[in-house]
Amino acid sequence: MTAVAIKMYTEEEYLEMERVAEYKSEYYRGEIFAMSGASRNHNRITENLSIEIGIFLKQKGCQSFSRDLRVHIPGNTLYTYPDLLIVYGKPEFLDNQADTLLNPSVIVEVLPPSTEGYDQGKKFQLYQTLRTLTEYVLVDSREIRAEVHRKGDNDVWYLASEASDIDGSIEIGHIGLALKCPISTRKLKGF
Repeated sequence: MTAVAIKMYTEEEYLEMERVAEYKSEYYRGEIFAMSGASRNHNRITENLSIEIGIFLKQKGCQSFSRDLRVHIPGNTLYTYPDLLIVYGKPEFLDNQADTLLNPSVIVEVLPPSTEGYDQGKKFQLYQTLRTLTEYVLVDSREIRAEVHRKGDNDVWYLASEASDIDGSIEIGHIGLALKCPISTRKLKGF
């Protein structure tokens, strides 16, 4: 049996390729992983959240960005594209390209079946090393279910808010926003 060698890349090589690529890829410890396209429902959920959060943040000292802004975690080398992120204060970027954010305050991930376990497990562990991250929001793409994980004292993460029925809501405490139902998983009429 012959082992297949995995090509390893430096972070610089990844960024050089990624900035001209026709599709998005994640990077972790020398490996590059192509990202698959999102489903219609995943996109609807992300757009609904982006609108709701964006309107709420208009008068706040925060900004929201959706899925095309890359996040880098220097402590573990991860480069990734969250579905939605919130920055409290001035965004800090990796370099003058301003396409790789270093200081998200809140990250929102919509969970597709293909990466649900990764988003809830390993990716969450990697995100926890971001010094600026205070909340991690997970929204199921197939059923009414959402969770908000919050960083507490001594950097210990806990489940701060969850909803799993049509009358429920979650709270993104860092910005003081309660999302009904969660908005992202309501059944949409006429679509």
